[in-house]
Amino acid sequence: MTFEAYDVVVVPFPFVDKAAGKRRPALVLSGNGFNGAHDQFLLAMITTAKISHWPSDVDLRDWSTAGLTQACKVRFKVFTLEAARVVRRIGRLSDTDRQAVARSLRAALEL
Repeated sequence: MTFEAYDVVVVPFPFVDKAAGKRRPALVLSGNGFNGAHDQFLLAMITTAKISHWPSDVDLRDWSTAGLTQACKVRFKVFTLEAARVVRRIGRLSDTDRQAVARSLRAALEL
């Protein structure tokens, strides 16, 4: 499967305290060069968390365009996952949300 940066995909999200992962949305952060060379994707968590907040969280304005069923945020709980484990693509971030995520990621990484 081929996915690009800012695609929203469904993955079996790993939980530390559970043997099996639950299917959750995630945001592809890595570009085609990394994805193809490693057969992996660099992903960020997408969550509906309303109680907890991280300063780097990015609230998605156009969450339905991204294929999500409710208001969500991108949280930079970042992980890599083998391409074969990605279940499917459900959408793509809008230009506005892509820009917001890129700004927040650059700030987090101090780029």
